[in-house]
Amino acid sequence: MHRSPFLLSLGGLLAMAAAMGVGRFVYTPILPPMVEAIPLTKSQAGLIASANFVGYLAGAVLAAVRLPGSRRFWLLSSLAATAICLFCMGFATAMPAFLALRFMAGAASAFALIFSSALVIDRLTATGNGALSAVHFSGVGVGIAASAAIVALLLKADAAWTTLWFASAALAAVATLAVVALVPRDEPTAQPAQKPDGVRLTPDFVALLGAYGLFGFGYVITATFIVDMVRGTSSLAHLEPYIWVLFGLCAAPSVVLWTALGRRWGVLRIYAVACLVEAMGVAASALWLHPASILVSAVFVGGTFVSLTALGLVATRSSGGDPRGRIALMTVLFSVGQILGPAFAGYVYEATGSLATPLLAAVAALVFAAMLSLVADARQRAFSPSR
Repeated sequence: MHRSPFLLSLGGLLAMAAAMGVGRFVYTPILPPMVEAIPLTKSQAGLIASANFVGYLAGAVLAAVRLPGSRRFWLLSSLAATAICLFCMGFATAMPAFLALRFMAGAASAFALIFSSALVIDRLTATGNGALSAVHFSGVGVGIAASAAIVALLLKADAAWTTLWFASAALAAVATLAVVALVPRDEPTAQPAQKPDGVRLTPDFVALLGAYGLFGFGYVITATFIVDMVRGTSSLAHLEPYIWVLFGLCAAPSVVLWTALGRRWGVLRIYAVACLVEAMGVAASALWLHPASILVSAVFVGGTFVSLTALGLVATRSSGGDPRGRIALMTVLFSVGQILGPAFAGYVYEATGSLATPLLAAVAALVFAAMLSLVADARQRAFSPSR
């Protein structure tokens, strides 16, 4: 293993930690104190989450355009925007401001995902160190765990919800400075090397797109509301400081495991297995509100959702067309599922006092995603040039 590729993958890890682990997912542990202090209804909480995912969709669409400037410039700009949006959340007091800031943070996180993945994974692959892409994607779990631990410590010290946003912004800013040092400038010859040749919508890629969108819907309800659900259930409340940390700790190493299985047994086959494991985790919290079931949910969903993101993006490399265009299109479908999930769950949660129905819908989406992944795998194998 060369030192420079490892440092590059570490830079990718920190970029994903700042933009995704903190920028997108710190809302989950901060949500319960926000709901109580402002206060917010469950439907408003869901709308704020969905605003972030609408921004994610907008960012994915924009990132598919051939923008001027280097990939590194857009990566660092998106990370800086993430930290600024997190900081400003601590000053916001009304729904329009919350919605606008989470929208902008969502767009920044999509840019960071697409440009860091294209930049880091391309370089790692070119040097024969493609396996280190697992380090890059594990940054989401690292960011979730680190920000969750900071939020838990501050809540124990009776910090206001605004302070939680300020601390998250500081964490993202520190990670961004490290990315500046670890991810070097784009090589001068890299920019004109690849012209966009469009995205070929082959049947296997269409099936993969459907699976990826359903996965977005399937994981996001648990990822948005699990801490709020724990806090609102007396028998589970003692788990609040730990449940999101556990979620992130399971996410960080899971990428290495699932991508290794993907190399051994086939990416799309393992994608289907991971969808079914995640479905079991979502079902655990839907069918039984008990400390054991919530822990199972955190382990199974936390241990698969980042890996499914990574496996889906890795699978796009065999589908033809411009890699960045494929990643952007996958991200668009993924974000559509994420937009629908929190808004739907928030309204049902407020109307019924339970997340059981939305969670069971998420289980069905994940099972269907597994089926589509197997369809994509079967078509790729049937029409492989080697056959």
